[in-house]
Amino acid sequence: MKIIIDQNNCKQRIDKFLVKELFSSGMTRGEIIRNINSGKVLVNGIRTKPSHILKKNDEIKIDIKKEDKKLIPNKKVKLEIVYSDKNIIVINKPAGLQVHPVKLEQDTLANGLLAQFPEIKNITDGSKDSELRPGIVHRLDKDTSGIMLVARNQTTFDELKKLFQSRKIKKEYLAIVFGKLRNKKGVIEKPIARSKNYKKQTIAGTRTRTKIRPAVTEYEVLKEYTDYSLVAVQPKTGRTHQIRIHLSALGHPIIGDGKYKLKKIKITGKADRQLLHAKKIVFRLFGKNYSFQAPLPENFALFLSGLTPSQFRQN
Repeated sequence: MKIIIDQNNCKQRIDKFLVKELFSSGMTRGEIIRNINSGKVLVNGIRTKPSHILKKNDEIKIDIKKEDKKLIPNKKVKLEIVYSDKNIIVINKPAGLQVHPVKLEQDTLANGLLAQFPEIKNITDGSKDSELRPGIVHRLDKDTSGIMLVARNQTTFDELKKLFQSRKIKKEYLAIVFGKLRNKKGVIEKPIARSKNYKKQTIAGTRTRTKIRPAVTEYEVLKEYTDYSLVAVQPKTGRTHQIRIHLSALGHPIIGDGKYKLKKIKITGKADRQLLHAKKIVFRLFGKNYSFQAPLPENFALFLSGLTPSQFRQN
């Protein structure tokens, strides 16, 4: 595909121009930026940057092939089913298991779900790539372990989505963070946005140009150790990486979190995973109360057992 820039489209960033030009393809700005950075978009035959300012008569050559995305059932993906009935499936997800495909992977939780529960195949909200995450009403990061809730029919899916949006589903996480928090209990209210390079989320500031979303997290320190703290966390909104970003913004990043670690902090203890665990979920569905918990994974508990407790005073 080739595009010649005319007078009406010059003097703007190439990534923003392509968002509008490729709108019908459903491609996000993040995807466009990744394609530019990987050399699949050329300007006058030369690789460029997402920030390149277009000039009149520039020739853009685009070599982006739309992939045929289809979720493949995979019986080899073993899932720990905590509970299931005609409406819901509750899973204890291990750290390291990706929730759904991004680049046509076939070893995700969604692949395993479809193999075990084929009836969920068409349960979606119709959003972009929703066919790759049937029945899934919320997500956990790949390296986060714990309780996940899945809808088994469309009516339940729609109802659970409403409950999440109205904040009527309570989730509690456990995290091991670096250092000791000054306030042992509190609320973090810091809006979140995509970073400039779209590789991660960040706390929004006055100069943020990407979409800003409000984010609220409650926390309470449960126990302190020489260099670490065990913290209970309740996200009140469901932003991508919210807990990880908020705790890092307080100066107390989660141990094992390579994406949101702070350069100025040298962490002596090493973890083979991100020490964030979705411990509990509580909700009311179709007149019935539900509460599910996932025990601490062995690697999480093992890290804790090797720490030296310190005197703890709650303020």
